[in-house]
Amino acid sequence: MTDPVRILYRPVGPKELALIVASGYREFPPRLPAQPIFYPVTNEEYARHIAEKWNVKESGSGYVTRFAVREEFIARYPVQQVGARVHTEHWVPAEELPEFNHNIVGLIEVIASFERT
Repeated sequence: MTDPVRILYRPVGPKELALIVASGYREFPPRLPAQPIFYPVTNEEYARHIAEKWNVKESGSGYVTRFAVREEFIARYPVQQVGARVHTEHWVPAEELPEFNHNIVGLIEVIASFERT
């Protein structure tokens, strides 16, 4: 029997995507010193909004990733609503990202991309 999983999303820019690709689509890269929290989001709509509006503005392109995480693990981090009803995410401390990556089931997949026009 397999562990129950939760599907999550992560909007990323081209640099973070390159590091995900380099990992074989198996893990997210370590956070930078100024980034103490890793923010996976709970729904595709919110992830698409961030990728299209923020990542494209910042770096010229944005991507939405989708992945499964063991339910038992992600349940440690309550869902945080940070704006409208759809703006929900988990707050994972940066130092716990290696354990988060270990609890990803399967591969991280890119499900949408946006480019500056």
